[in-house]
Amino acid sequence: MFFGEYEYTIDQKGRVTIPPKFREAFKGGIVLLRSYDKCITARTVAEWGRMAEQLSRLPVTQSKTRRLNRATFSSAFSLDLDGQGRVVLPATLRQYAGVTNEVVIAGVRDCLEIWSKEDWLAEQQLIREQVWQIAESIEDRA
Repeated sequence: MFFGEYEYTIDQKGRVTIPPKFREAFKGGIVLLRSYDKCITARTVAEWGRMAEQLSRLPVTQSKTRRLNRATFSSAFSLDLDGQGRVVLPATLRQYAGVTNEVVIAGVRDCLEIWSKEDWLAEQQLIREQVWQIAESIEDRA
């Protein structure tokens, strides 16, 4: 399980350090892709496989499914961490997420999210304002 938030800087080669406590999970590789929000999602190979399996169960006759598959699979990159625990963030993903220099890596249960520091601060503000309403609406469905 991934949790916590960690601040890092992107180096000149577009690499970011993965927090040391999570590196073992990515020993077999890391899959980076566009998130549904304005950030980059990092998944283990196993978790990526589970996500792909879930998407494969959706009916391809629906245009929403086809678009979701395009959005998901066309933005995915299978990579490896280097010897210092860094991964290159592909330019298209950096551009999508507005990642240029300072980033926050947030653990979000089954994945990591890589945010520009500025966008993460804005997201945190929204969370602080809305979390009680979100929690109440979810409790009603449980």
